[in-house]
Amino acid sequence: MRTPPLSSRLRPFTSTIFAEITELARRNEAVNLGQGFPDTDGPAGMLREAERAIADGTNQYPPGPGEPELRAAIGAQRAADYGIEHDPETEILVTVGATEAISAAMLGLVEPGDEVVLLEPYYDAYPVAVSLAGGTRRTVPLRVTGERFELDAAALRAAVGPNTRAIVLNSPHNPTGTVFTEAELAEIAAVCRENDLLAVTDEVYEHLVYDGRGHVPLATFPGMAERTLSVSSAGKSFNVTGWKIGWVCGPPELVAAVRAAKQFMTFVGGAPFQPAVAHALREERDWLPELRGQLQRKRDRLGAGLRSAGFGVLACEGTYFLCADIRPLGYSDGAEFCRALPELAGVAAIPLQVLCDDPEPVRHLVRFACCKRDEVIDEGVRRLHKLG
Repeated sequence: MRTPPLSSRLRPFTSTIFAEITELARRNEAVNLGQGFPDTDGPAGMLREAERAIADGTNQYPPGPGEPELRAAIGAQRAADYGIEHDPETEILVTVGATEAISAAMLGLVEPGDEVVLLEPYYDAYPVAVSLAGGTRRTVPLRVTGERFELDAAALRAAVGPNTRAIVLNSPHNPTGTVFTEAELAEIAAVCRENDLLAVTDEVYEHLVYDGRGHVPLATFPGMAERTLSVSSAGKSFNVTGWKIGWVCGPPELVAAVRAAKQFMTFVGGAPFQPAVAHALREERDWLPELRGQLQRKRDRLGAGLRSAGFGVLACEGTYFLCADIRPLGYSDGAEFCRALPELAGVAAIPLQVLCDDPEPVRHLVRFACCKRDEVIDEGVRRLHKLG
């Protein structure tokens, strides 16, 4: 065979840091504070709806765009929370998680040679989606100011050129925990309008914002509704990351482009989970502030524990994640630190540098997840004290 069998578009992405660190955690029986999934279940009423749907025979292909009741529930939630009206028939598409929605958006909207702007550190699926579409990514580093990652508006403007097609925005932001301010979002919206760009917004942590903050969708800014695809999912909001029920909302022509790609990827998915998520969006709204309060307390618990173990800790305004500075402990390279940590202390974490094209500004930072039971957080912190 004259050429490697793996496509050149995928060669840079043969393994993920999450798989690598999770395997190291398993091998060393480590407390896994690396991967971002909760270890408790979502609301009981929603789980019963899934059980009922399976028992009642909702086990075959659902409609291609998603079950009508789920699309209606998504539309009602967007209208109630943000004042955004969507036609469930043409402006909402159910996907196999948010990751499929992002990938299908790139495949449906990006031509080979188009440029897509990513803010880094980025969620690791974004560059893969751009590459699979034949696009070229342009990255804009978020800047650490004090204890917060913030937008560098000048760098964003400098990254946009005549071939730029879209910006991917994740807020609340994984892995940094930043929730972009209205001023930062207004800057992004202005860049999109001035350069006639599409925006694909990953809003899966929309309900997980802390200290009285609120989530503000980019689509609510002037001139943005007609150029924005808003992506979210049930996984983070209702503690069902394994169900993989996501959705994308936006103008009919943009949603149709996503659907054109999605139908040849998974076609449909999660038949019995779709009515359960619809139930959660309609009937389990009280779960969301309760979950937010629990996670804020867990954030504070983990943050205090990391500081007591000697880490510097950056602000976490939303999501599951706290970023910690390893330099006070005498380390400087996050990747080396995280690969050694499961054996060294019996804990797993994720280095930020592997989620960047330019690793240097964040080489000293690692990400811990706070979405675990209190006793798991406490055991992880106890083990981390071995480093001091």
